Amino acid sequence: MSAPLSSARARTALRTSARISVDLLLVLVMLAVALWVLGRMWSVVWPLVVGLLLTTLTWPLARFLRRRGWSPALAASAVTVLFVLVALGVVALIAVPVASQSGELTDGVVEGVQKLREWAAGPPLNIGDAQITKAIDTAVARAQDGLGNMVSTVVTGVSTVVNGVVTAVLALFLMFFFLKDGPRFLPWLARQLPGRLATDIPTVAARSWDTLGAFVRSQAAVGLLDAVLIGLGLWIVGVPLVLPLAVLTFVSAFVPIVGALFAGFVAVLIALVSNGLTDALIVLAIIVVVQQLEGNVFQPMIQSRGLGLHAGVILLAVTLGGSLAGIVGSLLAVPVAALIAVVWNYVREELSDAPPEPGTDGSHTGEVAPT
Repeated sequence: MSAPLSSARARTALRTSARISVDLLLVLVMLAVALWVLGRMWSVVWPLVVGLLLTTLTWPLARFLRRRGWSPALAASAVTVLFVLVALGVVALIAVPVASQSGELTDGVVEGVQKLREWAAGPPLNIGDAQITKAIDTAVARAQDGLGNMVSTVVTGVSTVVNGVVTAVLALFLMFFFLKDGPRFLPWLARQLPGRLATDIPTVAARSWDTLGAFVRSQAAVGLLDAVLIGLGLWIVGVPLVLPLAVLTFVSAFVPIVGALFAGFVAVLIALVSNGLTDALIVLAIIVVVQQLEGNVFQPMIQSRGLGLHAGVILLAVTLGGSLAGIVGSLLAVPVAALIAVVWNYVREELSDAPPEPGTDGSHTGEVAPT
């Protein structure tokens, strides 16, 4: 017969569970309030985040120049100007070849549309010119009816572009100041905080900075790998504009999901209008294979090594971030998860019992530990 339950132990367990539940509820409320405040301040927080990410990418060069005797302001200015020139060069590397072959691409698009129309007119669809014309007229009528919505969409798009430009400009200025005055931030922060916080928060901030640097480097490695593999595939197939497409693939790797889709769509479209449907399908297959390898193998492996996170944790973080905040959530999911891990590991270190000194248990002194 089983022993009866102890009422005292049951009450103790219930009280402990209730206390833990209340503590967790308070923590969740605090997190909800913090997220709400961040949402209200997002117009400032987002340029700050972008500036920090850009700083982690450019800091090694600024540190190299400072160690060679350059003043902080001069090193930060040189690195910022160089970064802007490289960014403009990347844009030119993509835009100039595309513009030079725009006529050929336009002819290819027209030819592709004509081939599609001829295919639709034959079996099994047997869609005649009259039906196609009617469909076009219907589409034009619907577009005219929805002109107000189109104008609203265009205005929203222009507003988004303007906000993006403002964010980029603010991020560049913040990057300059971070490069110039960043090393003085942690000592200043330590002087402003009382007691133990003067040690804990600067330590966590320094580890977080190292983690952000690892994230940016891992993203760059993944983007470079994608660009090389996809560019090599495009070159083998014989698709034009291989170099601009490879550069576009590398740049778009820093924008999860949408960046890969956009770069892949552009590559498939150019293959379709230049080489035909067969080569376009081959390019699509290459991109799908590379993206699957990148998303399920390369990115988790590289980021797990650089960030100290398991590959499964990275996959779950990206999925959760995308479901909660869309593209921005997918972009920030991995670094946020890594920063949470940094804080958690530091808290564990501070709350763990110190290991016993050698010899305190008698194992190194020849004494017998008491039983």
